[in-house]
Amino acid sequence: MGDHVTRTMSGGDLPCGPDEVDDFLAMPSPAAVQAAARLEGPVGVLGAGGKMGLHMAAMLRRALDAAGRPHVQVVAVSRFAASASRDPFTRSGVPTLSADLLDAAAVAALPDFRTVYYLAGIKFGTAGRGDALRRFNEEMPASVAGRFSAARIVAFSTGCVYPFVAPASGGSRETDEPDPVGDYAVSCFNRERAFADAATRDGTPVVLIRLNYAVEFRYGVLVDVCRRVLDGEPVDVSTGYVNVIWQRDAVDQILRSVDRAAAPAAVLNVAGLPIVAVRELAGRFGGILGCEPRFTGREQPTAWLSDPSLARRLYGEPQVGLDDAIRWTAAWLAAGNATLGKPTQFERRDGRF
Repeated sequence: MGDHVTRTMSGGDLPCGPDEVDDFLAMPSPAAVQAAARLEGPVGVLGAGGKMGLHMAAMLRRALDAAGRPHVQVVAVSRFAASASRDPFTRSGVPTLSADLLDAAAVAALPDFRTVYYLAGIKFGTAGRGDALRRFNEEMPASVAGRFSAARIVAFSTGCVYPFVAPASGGSRETDEPDPVGDYAVSCFNRERAFADAATRDGTPVVLIRLNYAVEFRYGVLVDVCRRVLDGEPVDVSTGYVNVIWQRDAVDQILRSVDRAAAPAAVLNVAGLPIVAVRELAGRFGGILGCEPRFTGREQPTAWLSDPSLARRLYGEPQVGLDDAIRWTAAWLAAGNATLGKPTQFERRDGRF
């Protein structure tokens, strides 16, 4: 993988074909393979139907196989409302279980996973729906934490639990006090508390992953900005600064973060460097695509920004840097390839998604 990335970085082509994207995003690093050698199984990926679930489950499967542990099972758990949504997991050698994690009986019936990667939650379409946020982002995590009190849990969260900070600060650190803005961010903080309470009450080893923001060819802040530049639409710079991390690197770090799980719960920022201005991103996409970007809104002096220094010390630099992520995103969209069609709404500052 490392040699492949290094080779493609020197050219302007995409690093993989359109039909190879999921394989490319699920390729484990040698360090991830080493981490998989220490995993206790079976391993459950809960909420696997979301935008990172397939890559999380597939990378775990590949890393375990490469570590000589094909007998350790990885199971993807989601509602899987459409039968076809199971197919990518099956092709990756990952069995699937259909379960509604809001159903206590369904949670109780899950296998006794010894390692849990918890990706479940709800964000988009929740403005004004406090009941849904409470059920999905607070009650459901508490149920899962109680069911898997004997497991090691890696629980996804978000950098939105931090307060807005200035770019010059370098971003919020794991030791900073959360100060969530808006109902969604508050519900995410309460999701963290559900797992943290289990760690304190039951001694469950937990690590809370504050992600900010994962991007890939088909989804993320870079796709949103590039799409608007390409289509001649104005780029909203109200949220003037972001940090992004290539999804493969984010998944790789999260896989390895299981070693950080502890009681009381540990916290780890998974985020990108450098912090970059949205206006600069639009300008760089415009230069690549031959488009003059247009802008709307007024940059605010603060944003949701995270400092990933701890993860850098633990795991080293990501294999994919910002330059390559920008170039690949531009090439992907310029070629007319499909996206997931889910804008991130990164520009919102009121926490209403």
